[in-house]
Amino acid sequence: MAGATMAGTTTAGNTAGTATVGAGSGADGSGTTAVRRTVTAIHPPRGPRADRARPAVRPRRVRRRDGILPLLTADALAVLATAASIPRLELPGGAAGPATALLPLLLAALHAQAGLYRPRFAPSALLDLPALAGRAAVLWCGAAAALAAFAPHAALNWVALLAAICQQAVLACAGRGFVNQLRRRTRVRRPASALVVGPVAGAGAVAAALHGRPEYGLRPVGLADTGAAEDGGAGVPVLATHEDIRRAVIQNSVRHAVFTRPPEADERTASLVRLFHDHGCRLWLADPAGTAKVTGMRVASPADQLWGYAVQPLLPRPSRPVERCAKRVIDSSLAAFALLAAAPVMGACALAVRVSDGPGVIFRQERVGLYGRPFTLLKFRTLRADAHESATRWTVAGDCRMSPVGSFLRKSSLDELPQLWNVVRGDMSLVGPRPERPFFVAKFSSVHPGYEARHRMPVGITGLAQINGLRGDTSIEDRARFDNHYIDTWSLWQDLWILARTAASFFRFRLGGS
Repeated sequence: MAGATMAGTTTAGNTAGTATVGAGSGADGSGTTAVRRTVTAIHPPRGPRADRARPAVRPRRVRRRDGILPLLTADALAVLATAASIPRLELPGGAAGPATALLPLLLAALHAQAGLYRPRFAPSALLDLPALAGRAAVLWCGAAAALAAFAPHAALNWVALLAAICQQAVLACAGRGFVNQLRRRTRVRRPASALVVGPVAGAGAVAAALHGRPEYGLRPVGLADTGAAEDGGAGVPVLATHEDIRRAVIQNSVRHAVFTRPPEADERTASLVRLFHDHGCRLWLADPAGTAKVTGMRVASPADQLWGYAVQPLLPRPSRPVERCAKRVIDSSLAAFALLAAAPVMGACALAVRVSDGPGVIFRQERVGLYGRPFTLLKFRTLRADAHESATRWTVAGDCRMSPVGSFLRKSSLDELPQLWNVVRGDMSLVGPRPERPFFVAKFSSVHPGYEARHRMPVGITGLAQINGLRGDTSIEDRARFDNHYIDTWSLWQDLWILARTAASFFRFRLGGS
């Protein structure tokens, strides 16, 4: 599992199991130690202690007035009413009750897959009718097939099946329309505070639309200007500095942030995503020009609009709890199995390190994980060095102090095997962005706007950047881009594909520095 592509930036060295030395990659892919050609070298002076990375704040759970429970209830009532109206739906052995209770769960899964529970500015049950009818057809055709297989006497004929599909779609549409109407009235009575983010020209137009259409339920309390300072628009103040925006979010209990251009458009706009996310705000993209293209973000469907402006919810991190739980189960199971299978190899590596380099087989180093939380990463020691050098030196490739055993472990990535225990403990995942030391996280976050966003997902032993050759002395900007693309397009199948690519690279034994 510790394939040749597993390592992104690695370190080695420990005199007593605690002192370590940094090793990793440069930023420009040219074998140098510069972050960018226009940025000074990242090696710090040995005197003062470098600033630590600011830990990320776990996004607060905010009670939403537009949660999915009312829609779930409407859908469940619709399917139960349809089931109750079907004649001859009698199953032997008292199985009718459990089978009927399963229908709402299946329907909820189908609707969730279609994005019918995602937040929207202007929901319309009639616009959702084709999707509702299609999911109703899938549900009741499946139910009819199950009835024909297990209870032939209760099988539905074509007339009954068509009637069930139509009734289900109509009832679901009516229930959702009722829920949407109640929500509109609630939004008008109790609008939520919002900030509009972008250059004043476009942001003022969006703020004016929100101010003049209370049915959207948002009350603009300020414009977070990301361009040149201008006068306020739509009768709301313009917030020019990051601190002014933070203060406005706290004082006005802001729960929504509406961007007028993609957050990655410039560094200033991108930095605000973290601020809003940390305070539990829901993020939207409204496009006054009608030409913005979202890249690197998950885009919700069906399309939504805000008084004619195309609008999309921005989802900065995966919000699929079932799949994330499955990812954790797969990680822990595979890592535990791999630890058992690799035990003889790990024993041989430990013995070789002990004989070649003396005591201190395992070294420990602080790395930054999910939401910026630090954890202790484990590796086989390949080089001796002091603790300060371990925390702040970028690469040890070609270091003359490295023994032949250490060089072999690093080139084969066998020094990564102890990280399987980090996966079992929950510090890491098998697949994810490679973890980095706090000093370099702080350094790269100030230089590369998307670097901090890598911590939206658990860090991993291998990842999309590593299987594309971005390991060792390669571009930090490219790595961050690959890592964020992995997070934005994450799926369990992609994880399995990356693991397969990693295993293939390991068995080919591609030599190269870690």
